[in-house]
Amino acid sequence: MRHFFKFTNFYFYQVPINLENNDDLIKIVKSTIGTKFGGKWGDLLVNLAVKGVRKVYLKDANGNVEIDVKRYAKIEKIPGGVTEDCCVLDGVMFNKDVTHPGMRREIKNPRVCLLDCPLEYKKGESMTNMEFTKDDDFKKALAMEETEVMRMCEHILKVKPDIVITEKGVSDIAQHFLLKHGNISCIRRIRKTDNNRIARVCGAIICNRPEELTEKDIGTACGLFEVKKIGDDYFSFMTECKIEGACSIILRGASKDVLNEVERNLHDAMGVARNVMQNPRLVPGGGALEMELACRLNEKANTVEGIHQWPYKALASAFEVIPRTLAQNCGGEVVRLLTELRAKHATGQDGMKWGINGNTGKICNMEEENIWDPCAVKLQTYQTAIESACMLLRIDDIVSGIKKQNRHAGGRKAEDSEEAEGFGDARDG
Repeated sequence: MRHFFKFTNFYFYQVPINLENNDDLIKIVKSTIGTKFGGKWGDLLVNLAVKGVRKVYLKDANGNVEIDVKRYAKIEKIPGGVTEDCCVLDGVMFNKDVTHPGMRREIKNPRVCLLDCPLEYKKGESMTNMEFTKDDDFKKALAMEETEVMRMCEHILKVKPDIVITEKGVSDIAQHFLLKHGNISCIRRIRKTDNNRIARVCGAIICNRPEELTEKDIGTACGLFEVKKIGDDYFSFMTECKIEGACSIILRGASKDVLNEVERNLHDAMGVARNVMQNPRLVPGGGALEMELACRLNEKANTVEGIHQWPYKALASAFEVIPRTLAQNCGGEVVRLLTELRAKHATGQDGMKWGINGNTGKICNMEEENIWDPCAVKLQTYQTAIESACMLLRIDDIVSGIKKQNRHAGGRKAEDSEEAEGFGDARDG
C-alpha cells in the first residue's frame, strides 16, 4: 500500500510501516548504523534497539503512544566479556547489593516494597544537642532510637514484603529487625530513576512513609530477583517481569572505548526505532525528497509573476543543498549529478524515488537500495528550518547599543561629541 502525504501544498511518495512485522522495522533501523563503527555488530545492535524500544512502547485506550526511551530504557555498560553478550533484560538491573550478608540474594516471585524515605532514626533539621547528666541517659537515647526504628519496621512487616528498596539509608538496627522477623532483603541508596523503572515493571507504588504502606503498594509482577557478581561489582537483577514499560540494556565489551562507541550507535538506532514507531511512515532518503520538493517549488514559481516568485525559488535552492552536499561528499560531479537528478524528478511519480547513493556517488532508486528516512524527522526538520527563516525575516532593524548623536545640532560641539561616542575607530589601536 502506497499513498502520498501533503507538505507545503505538495504530495509526496511515502510507504507505511506495519509495526507488527518485526523484520521490516529491523531493516529500517539497520540502514542507520550500516556505515558506523557498529556495522560489524549491526544485526546485534539493531535487534537490541528494536527490542528495547518495544519494551517501553505503551499505547493507551485513546490511541496515544508513549515511548520514553530516556527515562525507562537504561543502558548499563559493563567492561569485560564480548560484544555478543549484550542483551535486553525482561526487567531492570542496577548496581547495588543487599545491605546484610545474611539476606537472601535470590527470590522467586518476590513481593517488592519501594520507599522514598530513610529507615533510620530521624535527626533534627538543624543542630541538635543532647545533654546527659546520668548514667542511664545514654541508654535512654539509644532505646528511643531503637524504638523509633522498630516502629517503622513493624509497618513494613505488616504488608509482608520479600524485598525492601529505598532511595535513602537503612540503619543497622532496621537491617537486623527486618532480617530477623521477616527474612526481608534490603537495598538502600538507589537512584530515583532506577526506582521509577522498578516500580513500572513490578507494579509497585513508591511510598514516602512506612506508615502509609498498604497491600496495593506492593509489587508482585516480578518473576525473579537475584544478585550477581560481574567483574568486581555486584548487580541486582529483577527479571521475568509480567509488566512491560521499562527495561535495561546490558552492553559488554573489551574496553570503555568500545562500550562508548557501541552505546552511541545504539542511541542512534533507538532514536530511529522510536521515531518510526511513533509515526510509522517512511520517505525515500538520499536527497530524493528534497529534490522532489525543489522541483515542485520551481514549477510553482513559474506560475507566479513578479517578485512573489522569488520566495519559492529561494526555498527550492535551499532544499537542493542536501543532494548537492551528498554529491560533494562522495566525490562525484556535482553539476552533472544534480542535472540528471533534476531531470529524473521532472518525469513525475516514478522519479520521486530517485536520489544519490552516498557510497557510490551514483543516482539510483532509493526503494531498490532500501534507503529510507523517517517521515516524522523530515517534517520536524523542515518545519523548524522554515520557522527559523521566517523569524529572521521578521526582523526590521538591528538594535545597536551605541548612542547616536543628533546630526542637526551643528557646530564643533556636535562633531566632538560624535568623536567621543565613536566605537571601533582608529584611536582604539
